[in-house]
Amino acid sequence: MPLPPPSFRTDRLLLRRFTPDDAESLVALHGDPDVMHFIDTGRPVPRTHVLEKTLPHFLGTPDDAPEGHPDNHPGDRPVTLGVWAAEVTTTGTFIGWFALLPTTPGRTDEAELGYRLHRPAWGHGYATEGARALVDRAFTTPAPPTGPPLQRITATTMTVNHASRRVMEKTGLRHLHTFFEEWPDYIEGAEHGDVAYALTREEWAAAH
Repeated sequence: MPLPPPSFRTDRLLLRRFTPDDAESLVALHGDPDVMHFIDTGRPVPRTHVLEKTLPHFLGTPDDAPEGHPDNHPGDRPVTLGVWAAEVTTTGTFIGWFALLPTTPGRTDEAELGYRLHRPAWGHGYATEGARALVDRAFTTPAPPTGPPLQRITATTMTVNHASRRVMEKTGLRHLHTFFEEWPDYIEGAEHGDVAYALTREEWAAAH
């Protein structure tokens, strides 16, 4: 019998690895215009893209990763890296996901924090709770057998995405700089640029 996917709990959330059964939940999340307003093109993601690209990537076996690439061998990565589906423990309701992904393929010492939650889950502190738990777990987990331990966590968002910036700051990340990139599709507020945040292992340890 196969082992259940890894998971861990916070005060109110269950964070677990994605499974194929999460397909429709992920389609609904990425298809919500409110959720996608400040992300990528600012438009909902087509169902076919979520099923053929996003979900396989979240499952840890993206079809565009070469054989032998860490993305195709989750056991070669720190156990905290990857994408975690989030459920409210009291109801089992899927509310979105949290992620720590290498900033470059195969890298284990630096990862980018991400999160995406359904609108009804906004304003309840779930984003900060899940992000903090993932960061704390990442900095207390032993190094993987094939690379150094995680030393730095980064995050980016649009300058005008104040809710996401508050989550980053409450999680302990500090603002580094504002930057500007050319995007194929204009999103309201893009003229104000994007912001970069980061937290090092040493900064995290000092705060704890």
